[in-house]
Amino acid sequence: MFPQSNDDLADSANLYPTSFSSLLLPTASVNIFRALSSLSRTSLSISNRLSSIHHDSLFVRQMAERYQLPLIANERCGSWYIPPDIKSGSAYFKSTDGHQGQWAFSPRRLNLHVLDIVEKHGGCIIVDSTRRGKSMPDALSKTVPIWCAVMNSLLFGQNCERAGLYTPDEVVSPSEHSQIEARLDTFIEEAKHLHLNLQARRQTFQKPIRPIFVPPTSTLSPASCEDSYYPIICLTASSLASSSTTHPPTYVQGAADDSESWSQGLTPSLFWTHKHQLLSTSEDDLPSLIHSLLVAPPSPASSTDADPATLIHPTQSLYIAPLPSTSPLTTTTTSSSWDAIIVCAPTGPFEQNPTPTTTSPKTQILHLRCPSGKRGSRALRTQWHHVIHFLDALLHDSSSSARPPPRILCTCPSGADLSVGVALVILCRFADGEGVLLSTGRECVVDKTLVRQRLAWITTARPEANPSRETLQAVNVCLMGV
Repeated sequence: MFPQSNDDLADSANLYPTSFSSLLLPTASVNIFRALSSLSRTSLSISNRLSSIHHDSLFVRQMAERYQLPLIANERCGSWYIPPDIKSGSAYFKSTDGHQGQWAFSPRRLNLHVLDIVEKHGGCIIVDSTRRGKSMPDALSKTVPIWCAVMNSLLFGQNCERAGLYTPDEVVSPSEHSQIEARLDTFIEEAKHLHLNLQARRQTFQKPIRPIFVPPTSTLSPASCEDSYYPIICLTASSLASSSTTHPPTYVQGAADDSESWSQGLTPSLFWTHKHQLLSTSEDDLPSLIHSLLVAPPSPASSTDADPATLIHPTQSLYIAPLPSTSPLTTTTTSSSWDAIIVCAPTGPFEQNPTPTTTSPKTQILHLRCPSGKRGSRALRTQWHHVIHFLDALLHDSSSSARPPPRILCTCPSGADLSVGVALVILCRFADGEGVLLSTGRECVVDKTLVRQRLAWITTARPEANPSRETLQAVNVCLMGV
């Protein structure tokens, strides 16, 4: 073999690319990649998602008829699969509380109202779904079982024969089950520190609760549920797309999951109200249709069906409600005026007091200008002094004139986030252990245990209360400076 000349080496170097920029990809490969990407986007289109949701909702209705138990939507995904006429309520079990190594019992999501539904009907069906790659969401396979075990322990004691942890064998490995089980005592102690008022339930609840796992492939019959426990049917609405032979090619597993990323503002309520129109509209026309539904004025029925204000027990005078756009604020029992309203919104129906003042001779209004989302939570941090001064003056005036405690309403657009943060500050700063609002405020130190206890008051009275992490951080800044 002869040594190569310099000219041969130069020619050889020109034959092979020496940098990525000089690498020429075949045009066909690029076109195939683009085609696959386009196909993936098409398969996850809004029209495919809505038709898949409707398909899965038929299965959910079938299971409700089979088990003859009320349907509870695990928010936010579950409500897409349940027609409003057969929906009995909502629950708030987070999948993150069931993630590997992050198992938790959440003091923010107690779901005690589910116990009331279970006791009344002899069980319930909790509906959720998950995206491609899983047969069951972690919320159903692990978060709900943890909750059941903790609730059974609080109601019947840790020695209850059927108060243990039950998880689905096909999803949760024996090792993971054992690791969760090892943490149950810690979860139970955390729940006990909330000092939940469960005395009435202990006297009337007749037997433990137990999760029963029903994916679409399940052949479990209602007769399989024993009489020794209340069944909590954990119903996965969607089938595994990869294993299904009965679904069309356009089927999307867990189509309702992460709806903020695809729905363009469409909500479950709007979907079910305009289902036929949405399902018959082409993909190209769906965005404009959804926009028209969002900007259309509410129907007279929806306008009058306002979410009433909720009294936060054990107080007798602190309420939370979503901010109405047109209709007056009322409580569940009376339409008499409020003594004070604290509004958390950029604008609202109280423009006569656009800044934090107390000038109204009848109802004093404090308007905290808070935008939506995380920016609103951050805005609260700079306005807590308005809340404290407002409450100081209000409670002092009530005490000095020997009037009944002032009826205070905390409101925000959702009635679940910013208003909950304001109510939580009021409870921690001004309420004693019996829920009485003190004109002098509390003298004891506020710590995270007290914050969790007072938050438990709110979530027990108003299950839809779901303050964001940013709002709770703003509360901690106000109460503890952290």
